Amino acid sequence: MNYKQILLELIKEKKVRVGVIGLGYVGLPLAGFFAKKKFNVFGFDIDKKKVSQLKKKHSYIKHIKNKLLKSIDNFFYPTSNFKLISKVDIIIICLPTPLDRNKNPDLSFIKNTLNVIKKYLRKGQIIILESSTYPGSTREIVVPVIKKKKFVIGKEFFLGYSPEREDPSNKRYNIRNIPKLLSGYSKTCKLITKNIYSKVVNKVVMMSSIEAAEFTKIFENTFRSVNIALVNELKLLSTKTNLNINEIINAANTKPFGFKAFQPGPGVGGHCIPIDPFYLNWVAKKNKMKINFIGLAGKINEMMPEWIISESLKFKKIKKALILGVAYKKNVDDMRESPALDFIKILRKKKIKVDYH
Repeated sequence: MNYKQILLELIKEKKVRVGVIGLGYVGLPLAGFFAKKKFNVFGFDIDKKKVSQLKKKHSYIKHIKNKLLKSIDNFFYPTSNFKLISKVDIIIICLPTPLDRNKNPDLSFIKNTLNVIKKYLRKGQIIILESSTYPGSTREIVVPVIKKKKFVIGKEFFLGYSPEREDPSNKRYNIRNIPKLLSGYSKTCKLITKNIYSKVVNKVVMMSSIEAAEFTKIFENTFRSVNIALVNELKLLSTKTNLNINEIINAANTKPFGFKAFQPGPGVGGHCIPIDPFYLNWVAKKNKMKINFIGLAGKINEMMPEWIISESLKFKKIKKALILGVAYKKNVDDMRESPALDFIKILRKKKIKVDYH
């Protein structure tokens, strides 16, 4: 049986069934985009409350509107029943990849999910990992599960990698118009992955290997972390020298080449910038190499809440404080790694009563 041709034909005819595992800030918008394109989409999540809300067309993510859920009602099927994995043709994994206490990669969400779904995998399917992770992890974690089923990867079963580039609440960029990085275990895997995403995005960027795509995703967020740390440190210096860092950044940004403006702030938050760079740090240690910028940038960004409070409370004694905004960025409801949480902890340690809005 030619599984490659069957899958490509199903994709072409929009008869392919898509399964998105993890209905969070990445998985739910992605499932929505496929459903809007009239693909039948099964959304899998272990959180039964989330599934129940989605079935009632109630969104638990601020920028995903109830109106969207109502519009895709005939094509989107949220469920906690992982037995239905056997019914889908495309399995897209959108699960969190946090750090453990020692700032090492924690891939337990992916591993546990693979352990659950492995019994329901069948020939003719493709698994695509979207989670941000270190170079080599897709091959290390997903490939053995497929091989244990005795499926020939590239002929009977397929494997792709396409890291998410989601920017919640960004009105200019979304899944459709952000170029989609992708690669696959084999040429056939790449071709199938390309065909899938070409149906919902304007542009795909093919990469030579899964590892190169994994590295690129981490590199993007490391670039941001290091540059944010640089401008945060220069904010400290400009304050000491009574200069306005914003004036300086704006002036530097008039240069038409060789400069990209980053803004100082209270640190970094979200599921990418504070976490992803440490995946590369871990890979460097594994390869007996020391990377300096990542750790240093992390320390500078982490110290910003302490510095801001210290500057704000100079020569002042206060008993109460109000934190305005608790998410890691404006117009989202995601508090993961938010500097606001550090502000609350620091103020409480100083015996200051804290409220938030």
